Amino acid sequence: MAEFAYKAASSTGELVEGRIDARSRDEAIRRLFDQGLTPVGVFDGTPVPAAAAPAGPAVQRRWRFGADRPTRADVLALTSQLAVMLRAGLPLDSALRVLQRMDHRPSVAGLIGEILDAVKGGAPLSRALAKRGDLFGAFYVNMVRSGEASGQLGAVLTRLVEHLERMRALRESVVSALIYPGILVTVAVLSVLAILVFIVPQFEQLFRDARAVLPLSTRLILGVGDLIKDYGIFLVGGALLAGVGLARWLNSAAGQLWWQAQLARLPVLGRVRHEYNLARFTRTLGTLLANGVPILTSLGIAGETLEDARLRQSIHGVTPKVKSGGRLAEALQATGSFEPLAINLVRVGEETGTLDKMVLELASILDRKVETGIRRGLTLLEPALILGLGLVIAVVIVSILLGILTVNELAL
Repeated sequence: MAEFAYKAASSTGELVEGRIDARSRDEAIRRLFDQGLTPVGVFDGTPVPAAAAPAGPAVQRRWRFGADRPTRADVLALTSQLAVMLRAGLPLDSALRVLQRMDHRPSVAGLIGEILDAVKGGAPLSRALAKRGDLFGAFYVNMVRSGEASGQLGAVLTRLVEHLERMRALRESVVSALIYPGILVTVAVLSVLAILVFIVPQFEQLFRDARAVLPLSTRLILGVGDLIKDYGIFLVGGALLAGVGLARWLNSAAGQLWWQAQLARLPVLGRVRHEYNLARFTRTLGTLLANGVPILTSLGIAGETLEDARLRQSIHGVTPKVKSGGRLAEALQATGSFEPLAINLVRVGEETGTLDKMVLELASILDRKVETGIRRGLTLLEPALILGLGLVIAVVIVSILLGILTVNELAL
């Protein structure tokens, strides 16, 4: 037998904390349900007490300066906890009260308080969430609305949690794949700068009298070293200003179109990025359709999840064709963005009345292709980066050695 600490909601909506002996976590959860409690968290250890939560001036400063705003992770955690309590039969307002007492962060507690006030005032949950559309988004709100309409809000929230988990896992796999190449490039750039700033100037006295007869590569390296030594501060300032200006331009509509066009031309990364966008689109579309959201509304919401502006524009053209009575498979095929396998899956779904299942199956296929593409891209990218950056460092070192040999020949 093991001891588990738990947080649970009573039938009256009160938050209860305590300990329970059980053989496993699943058995502890079952025993809590048998006692009329709705488990919110079961821990193999001691949960963080309320007194340990940040409080006082530090919390107020974080909230005031906007550093403690709700995040995607907060939305996922709240959705998961709310789904558990609603499936257990706890009323919505009681479940929201429990959530508000659980979280000690002012931003999240304030968010739950806003939603609770709206619900107590008679507004449905979807309308309360729509007021914070910047955080929840149209997809989330429409999923909740479909759950309210069908009377299965708890089940819909559970599906929503699964969707958010899959999207988070896909997003994190892409970010994780870029960490090592990023570190590699940073270390290589810092190494080259260290050589130019600290090592090359040591040979300045040696090369001073023979600079005119040094090899071209040596003179270039010395010139770059002198430039960094004399104007390094100005170069850093100019680079920062240029970076800020470039970032602002890339955030504009024209800049995004240009940048996305460049990414699309990359041999491996362009294809992976395209499939990543299609995976997000099909996952969102299939989830909405599975929960009874009309297809036209689903297409509009799913299209907005796309990061690629060109692909988003082509997908937006699908809605009018479907609205006028066309088949979804033909409309998607006309965009030229989907492979024959995807079109065939959608066509089979339309013919058999299982469009939502086929679209979700397509999303799973695209997820696997993205993961495979990332692994393949890293297999090619890592040795290419190592060779390319190693070549840059080798050119610097060889240029210095050539200069030393030239000076030695002149001395003889």
